[in-house]
Amino acid sequence: MRKRIVVFGGNGFIGSYLIDELEKRGHDIVSADLHKSQYVDEKYFTKCDIMDRQNVMDICEDADIVYNFAGMANLDSAVENPIRTIELNIIGNMNILEACRYNHVERFIYASSAYAMNDKGSFYGISKLSSEKIIEEYYKKYGLRFTIVRYGSVYGERNYSNNYIYNLIKFAIETGKIVHGGDGEEKREYIHAADVAKLSADIFECDDFINRHLILTGVEVMKRKELFEMINEILGGDIEIEYKRDGYKNHYKTTPYSFRPILSKKLLPNPYIDMGQGMVECIKNIYNEKDK
Repeated sequence: MRKRIVVFGGNGFIGSYLIDELEKRGHDIVSADLHKSQYVDEKYFTKCDIMDRQNVMDICEDADIVYNFAGMANLDSAVENPIRTIELNIIGNMNILEACRYNHVERFIYASSAYAMNDKGSFYGISKLSSEKIIEEYYKKYGLRFTIVRYGSVYGERNYSNNYIYNLIKFAIETGKIVHGGDGEEKREYIHAADVAKLSADIFECDDFINRHLILTGVEVMKRKELFEMINEILGGDIEIEYKRDGYKNHYKTTPYSFRPILSKKLLPNPYIDMGQGMVECIKNIYNEKDK
């Protein structure tokens, strides 16, 4: 069934892939964002500041489904800007929740993070976990149905500041180096943004995910040093890899999970985009960008 779907932060990294997926499924889409994107057709774009409550309210009018990918998305930036992080990720999210409540939206889908479950998430993790609790309370008090999705290590071939692997490869191509703050033993479960988009779009089509917490990560568990070695091999083997071993203090080492009383269901893509092929696409796009 065709739905009117509003994606706040739809011109951002994950949001841009979700817009593509929703377009393929034939939905009526609004990408509400502060900035235009080369990856999102302008016909879907509506300029929006999530701190402008009336602006958010107007955009959610007649919406069936609302996603929120907007706000501060980088852990290190959040540590440098704690007040702005709380404003965007908590108050901004509440503005969207209020708009969903008053416009009788069917389902609110919130892009949280694995760092909501981890003590190393600092202000970023705190803002995400706080928003999760507020979302739960909106259901209890107002009946606003939700799905909370905790995204893990997402990568893709698009040039965004929070696309870690893309920027890692770009730096390696431009400088001949990979510089890492930790010791390389950190583990991550990587998942391609296109796979993330498909699973994210599946969520509102399934009643099993109503009022549920989901973890969305990949099936490929890899140490950072294995990732760096793979990039080095793909690029010809001449990349210098440097480990600063400074403790990597703002990031988890092996698992994002700390004890929480609420359990989450993990979603896995099947089939999924192979990690090596995904990185080759990153490299191709980096060279295309350089040619432009």
